[in-house]
Amino acid sequence: MSEAVITARISELAAHEGQSVTLKGWLYNLRASGKLLFPIFRDGTGTIQGIVPKAAVPEELFETLKTLTLESSLEVTGKVRADARAPSGFELDVEGLKVIQRVPDETPFPIQLKEAGVDFLMEHRHLWIRTPRQSAILRVRATIMRAAAQYFDDNGFVRTDPPILTPNACEGTSELFEMDYFDDDKAYLTQSGQLYIEATALALGKVYSFGPTFRAEKSKTRRHLTEFWMVEPELAFATLDDLLVLAENYLSFIVAAVLEKHQADLKVIGKDVSKLETIKAPFPRLSYDDAHKMLVEAHAKGLVETLHKDGDDFGSPDETYISNQFDRPVMVHRYPSAMKAFYMQPDPEDPTKALCVDVLAPEGYGEIIGGSQRVDDYDLLKSRIEHHGLPLDAFQWYLDLRKYGSVPHGGFGMGIERVVAWICGLDHVRETIPFARTLNRIYP
Repeated sequence: MSEAVITARISELAAHEGQSVTLKGWLYNLRASGKLLFPIFRDGTGTIQGIVPKAAVPEELFETLKTLTLESSLEVTGKVRADARAPSGFELDVEGLKVIQRVPDETPFPIQLKEAGVDFLMEHRHLWIRTPRQSAILRVRATIMRAAAQYFDDNGFVRTDPPILTPNACEGTSELFEMDYFDDDKAYLTQSGQLYIEATALALGKVYSFGPTFRAEKSKTRRHLTEFWMVEPELAFATLDDLLVLAENYLSFIVAAVLEKHQADLKVIGKDVSKLETIKAPFPRLSYDDAHKMLVEAHAKGLVETLHKDGDDFGSPDETYISNQFDRPVMVHRYPSAMKAFYMQPDPEDPTKALCVDVLAPEGYGEIIGGSQRVDDYDLLKSRIEHHGLPLDAFQWYLDLRKYGSVPHGGFGMGIERVVAWICGLDHVRETIPFARTLNRIYP
């Protein structure tokens, strides 16, 4: 009796060396050399090259495969053979083939193995994601998102989901998507769930939210999307120092998860994994004042083009220079209060500074985490809301949190897409999400 053929995925083939397996997938590429065919198959978990000698297979199989069009769907059976020269370490000696759907010759797959412009690729994003590099990025993204939730789940945090529709603008309406609600009311797509999870943190102690957020900023930089995913932890009885420790342990955990599961994908993407292997807590801490001095000295040496002014925020070139001085994320803390949000706690040792932190990723990827200790005093928060010209009645529920058992508390937000861009070493954030929403693109 013949041995049963096993159905397997490409990522599992190491466990089936020397066995015949059936793969279900698509034809990614095909080249011929005389009486040899070298098809490359993909199945969503990776790619593998097949070997098809004309003399070793039925003539019909050879001819069918020889004329098969790219991205045709199929089931292929073959024996798994180790080959150190192969990118995956294995090749498939093809024994059988079943074509499920053949892409017509008159409408070939539009993304061929050649250079294509960004606009063309984004217009065909629904097909571009099939290519090995884009698929690898999305697999890494999935692990980052899984690890982002797992860390909090394993460390006593409760996931609580804030609303996506909010009744008021927390920090002005210029970056909010506005829509009509019922009875002539206005609603906004959320920029952050922070205010709401402050409430759940005071109910449950340690919480986090994880979901889509929206920014209507008219930015064309490589770091910005109008729709992105953010994870936001919030802790009762927490200080800024607690947040710094949480952030560095959190990022270290996520990077370790990617390194454990995605060595092959990072190779396909072209990421130098040695740069990720250094990402371990503790991370360097740098006050805003020290970062400012660093930039002033760099400008004097001609290393930074624009002179940074004390009290100004850091632009992308500033963040890039600062982060390039370290081999792991750097935690810049205590920015001037005047540039920060109304809910950030002033530093008791210098009230002109806020107890806040921005975590800057290495290699010029900018801020990946932003957070702070929150104002916990009712009168101070009320005066800050009024100072920022925000409607006091819209924040009455938020003020209530300081009226009934207020405690020191804080949290941060981490944008998934920027973390994916940093870990994968991508040039633009548009490749970090299946379908990017940018200033000029909402199709497909």
